[in-house]
Amino acid sequence: MDLMHNIIARAKANKQRIVLPEGTEVRTLKAADRLLADGIAEIILIGNKQEIELLAENFGLDHIHLATIVDPLDNEKKEVYANLLCELRKKKGMTIEQATELAENPLYLACLMIKNGDADGEIAGAQNTTGNVLRPALQIVKTAPGISCVSGAFLMFLDDKSFGDNGVLVFADCAVMPNPTAPELAQIAISTAQTTRSIVGSEPRVAMLSFSTNGSAKHDMVDKVIEATRLAKEMDPSLSIDGELQADAAIIASVADQKAPGSTVAGIANVLVFPTLEVGNIAYKLVQRLAGAEAVGPILQGMAAPVNDLSRGCSVEDIYNMVAITANQAIGLKAAAESN
Repeated sequence: MDLMHNIIARAKANKQRIVLPEGTEVRTLKAADRLLADGIAEIILIGNKQEIELLAENFGLDHIHLATIVDPLDNEKKEVYANLLCELRKKKGMTIEQATELAENPLYLACLMIKNGDADGEIAGAQNTTGNVLRPALQIVKTAPGISCVSGAFLMFLDDKSFGDNGVLVFADCAVMPNPTAPELAQIAISTAQTTRSIVGSEPRVAMLSFSTNGSAKHDMVDKVIEATRLAKEMDPSLSIDGELQADAAIIASVADQKAPGSTVAGIANVLVFPTLEVGNIAYKLVQRLAGAEAVGPILQGMAAPVNDLSRGCSVEDIYNMVAITANQAIGLKAAAESN
């Protein structure tokens, strides 16, 4: 996958501070060692320093000493983080005692470090459920301006290079929102476009998918996609987006010529936005299994800073790649903020 090489190269060229709250988890430590050896990112490990150093010695990890290690029970900014959390959650009735206790939780601490400007992104989930990873992220890091929902994108690498950008398509939402409303679907389109710019390095051509193309069918589900497309265009008038489109009209030029003549997206889409999670999840798994595509994700999007969730069955390679992807997200979000 040439794209992963590009992602890694961009991360190396603009190192971001990525915090790994599961700092004593062996796969995470092994990935951190490789990331530090390769100069992919500045790594922050949360955990007991002596335990991390002993594990590194036992597994022959020679570069862990280059990481910043933050002990959740004993760090110099503990009071700062507790006060920050108490302020963020005071409308929910949080006391300083409760905030101090939560600030010792590695998942909360990682998000507080991001919120305080001490880290640029987070990876977790090798030991924790998605709910546990996302809960502090939504409470502390929160969503990006103009975005109220988090969604999940997959990078799909196909052997047939005629699709997308040299065989790379971005699918969303395949992981988070079961049945998004039209405004939420529009936000998913905007977030996925940002992911495409930041990670794929391409200008997005967004197809809003349905079982109808340009009014060929009438249904409330079609109306939702039409309205979402309209709203997404309002949110970003410069975005190349079209909908509603059937999947074949979105990615096959000959079909697009018949069903959507004149469209700047139909036939050449590199971003596919699905109307529901059910459709998106089924679609990416079918493409993965039947077409032999490589699926990388889910990449969580829509957050004010990148927080990504791993599968508890993840490999060292998965963690390594996701740190590089998270670094690219951070770079992209900073660039977008500077241009606004």
